[in-house]
Formats: sequence, C-alpha cells, structure tokens
Amino acid sequence: MTLANGRQRKNKLDVAHKRISARASTPLPTPPPQGGREQSESVATASTLLAWYDRHRRRLPWRAENGARPDPYAVWLSEIMLQQTTVKAVAPYYERFLSRWPTVSDLGAAMLEDVLKLWAGLGYYARARNLHACARTILENHGGVFPDTEEGLLTLPGIGPYTAAAIAAIAFDRKASPVDGNIERVISRVFAVEEALPGAKPRIKALAATLTPASRPGDFAQAMMDLGATICSPKKPACSFCPWTEPCVARQRGNQETFPRKTPKAEGKKRRGAAFVVMRADGKLLIRTRPDKGLLAKMTEVPGTEWVHGFDEKTTLNDAPLKAKWHRVVGVVNHVFTHFPLELAVYRAQVPKGTRAPKGMRWIAFDEIDGEAFPNVMRKVIAHGMKV
Repeated sequence: MTLANGRQRKNKLDVAHKRISARASTPLPTPPPQGGREQSESVATASTLLAWYDRHRRRLPWRAENGARPDPYAVWLSEIMLQQTTVKAVAPYYERFLSRWPTVSDLGAAMLEDVLKLWAGLGYYARARNLHACARTILENHGGVFPDTEEGLLTLPGIGPYTAAAIAAIAFDRKASPVDGNIERVISRVFAVEEALPGAKPRIKALAATLTPASRPGDFAQAMMDLGATICSPKKPACSFCPWTEPCVARQRGNQETFPRKTPKAEGKKRRGAAFVVMRADGKLLIRTRPDKGLLAKMTEVPGTEWVHGFDEKTTLNDAPLKAKWHRVVGVVNHVFTHFPLELAVYRAQVPKGTRAPKGMRWIAFDEIDGEAFPNVMRKVIAHGMKV
C-alpha cells in the first residue's frame, strides 16, 4: 500500500467515526405517553361508539328503526316513564298509554284520573301528574306540537335538563348531551372522575359534551344509554366487549367497578302507621282518594292513619273509619319511598251489606280494584288484609 492510499483510508475512517459519534450524542425522541386522561379523551371517539351501536343497538318499542324519523311523543313518553324505572317494567305501560292515547293531544284531552289509573303500579306518581300537565300545555299552548330545542322543552311541566336534552337529541337531532345514570357511569369510568356524585354531575356533563358529535347526536345519546345498560354495568362490566375498552382510564387501572364515586346517602327515618281494609258483605271494599297535593296526590287508597315517626299503635282504632269488629292482621306491610321507609299495620273488618261509606269515601267491587289508581303500597296493603 502506498503512503497516499494509506492517508486516504485513514481520512475515511476518521469521517465515519465522527458521523457515528454525532449520531450517538443526539438524544432519541421521547415516546408518546402511554395511558392517562389526555390519551383517553382523544381516543374515546363518537365514531367508535356509533359503529358499535350500529351493530348492537337494542330494539325498544319507542325507538325508531334505522333511517326512520323518531316520534317526539314516543320519545317523551318513554323518557318520562323510564325515570327511575327499568325498561322491562316500562314496556307494557308504554304500549297501553300509546294504545289509549296515540298522540300528545289525545293525552292532553284526557282526564287526570284516567291517566293515574293507567299509571298505577309504575310508581313515582308525580311523573304521571306532570305527564298530563305537560301534554295539556303542549295541546293548549303549542298546538299539539313539541318545541324542538332544549330551551323550549325546558319550559314544559315535568321536563328537566336531562329529559330536555334527550328529547332534543333523539327526536330532533339537536346537538345535546343527556346524562342519565347509565351515562354517568360510562363517563366517570372512561375519564376516571374521582369526584363523588352528586357533586361530580357538572364535570360529567361537561365531559359528555366533549364527546357528543354534531352528526347523529340522537344516535350517540342512545348509544351511550345502551353501552351503560348492556356493557358498562354497575357490577362486573363486560369490558372486553366495550368499544371504549382501550381508552377507558378506570379499566386501565383495573378499578372500574369503583366508579362512579358516590357520597353515602343518608337514609330517611322510618315512618309508621296503620291501614284499614273494610269489606262489605256484598263483596265491596271501602276506599278514598288522597289529597290533591303531597305524596301520592290524587291516588286511591284504603283508609288509614297518618304516617309518622312516633306512631303509637295503642290508639290506632281511634282513627278507624267506622265502628266494627276489627282484626289485626299478623305481620306488617313494608314499603320504601324515595326519602323514607314505611311500615304499616293492617286492620281488617267486615260490615253489613247496607253500611254507608263515611264522608269522602266510597265502595268499590273487588273486580274494580285493578281499574283504580292504587299505588303499589296500597296493593300490598289490600293483599295483606285479605290474608286468612
């Protein structure tokens, strides 16, 4: 090898060495963060959920078929009935209401007493009174046509923020974000919302709004409801089938069942009282109608005492509706209202055929019981009172 060739080779090696050293001294790019809320917010997309919904949507009596325009009356009626009630319980009531009153104008022209009778057994009876008042308002003030915006819907009796958003989105395809219990659970898990309910409601609502698309907001709202009802259940959620399983922060942490966080609810103090089941010899039952306002307003009941905390059963018969030979039925009737549990002692008596009903009361035949607006607690009382 000549001297010149040796120098050329050395120069090439020096250049190569400098290049390798330069590369080694340059820091590698930082990899994107794995997991975390920022990633979840970008990955939990409406399109992913809508694709899942198109394959797995539930078939419900009030839900329009693909491509069909939803009926605002059907959407509204179902949303009111579904408040604090299951789909299984609502379905037969929905069908009966729709058969009896096919339009909101028909319902608005009905008598409240008839609405309460058809509602009897579904519970939370203020909903039935508000339902009738809302239908009447739409008939009288809106020509039988629902307002098509959240703002307009909020002016109607019995329609709050959730129901207004649900109707606006589902019936009118407005970009609105209804948040019910199912959706609260989904959102709180996807974003791992640590704040406890009910204080977390505004944040959950805001997070839901960030996901709501401008296109197909009604389908998106129903997709969120279906996801919470069928996959993201309170206990043992089926995360492997969830379209948002990857971006869900709670699932990544493995503590999804602990969401949503909840502030312990204080249980109301138990109230007690007595109910009187009076049977006439000709097979009739003594009943009355509750006051126009208050708990179970305008519903039908058997006579009874006040429901109080300091109930003294020793003086119960002082409140009996008429003089008779009273028999205390063994056991009690227990019922739980939203704000308090109730315990009722039941007294039974049989009176002669010609006995007149006291003022404010009336007799009905036993085969008319199903047609009366008895709340569930009174149906329990009557059944208990008929025990031998």
